[in-house]
Amino acid sequence: MTPPVLETDRLILRPHQSQDFDAVAALWADPEVVRYISGTPATAEESWARLLRYIGHWQALGYGYWAVTLRGSGRFIGETGFADFQRAMQPPLAGVPEAGWVLATEVHGQGIATEAVRRIHQWAEEATQWTETACIFDPSHAVSQKVARKLGYVPAGEALNNGTPVLVMKRPVPRS
Repeated sequence: MTPPVLETDRLILRPHQSQDFDAVAALWADPEVVRYISGTPATAEESWARLLRYIGHWQALGYGYWAVTLRGSGRFIGETGFADFQRAMQPPLAGVPEAGWVLATEVHGQGIATEAVRRIHQWAEEATQWTETACIFDPSHAVSQKVARKLGYVPAGEALNNGTPVLVMKRPVPRS
């Protein structure tokens, strides 16, 4: 499946390409970007595996992540989408698509996350039959939790992801 291109006022969300590797590697090597995700900057090898996983999600599941780019310049500034990462999480998400987003530090605080994540949820409402989506956070990551709340997510409990406590938030997928 070829992922759709989604647009907002400021952004174009497009399929990842192998040519995105340098930008993906730079994003995930930034200690501030990974602070609440893994806490450890990714190696180039880990970023390559991540990029291939994003591309493969669309082929295997019919959904996945988009590269977030700035309208006009086309500059890669992050990633957002839905995934099934088969996490070693207890309790598991049990097949509920997991929303996620990550942006380059230079665009933090500009409302870009809310804009991008709102658009992928519009896509989910139009293109899927999902009844709900989930997202997980480091309990201290207040900024991303605020974005999630703006988009209708509510706390649904706590879980352990590879032994690390995470906050699980869920959101129904509305139908018109």
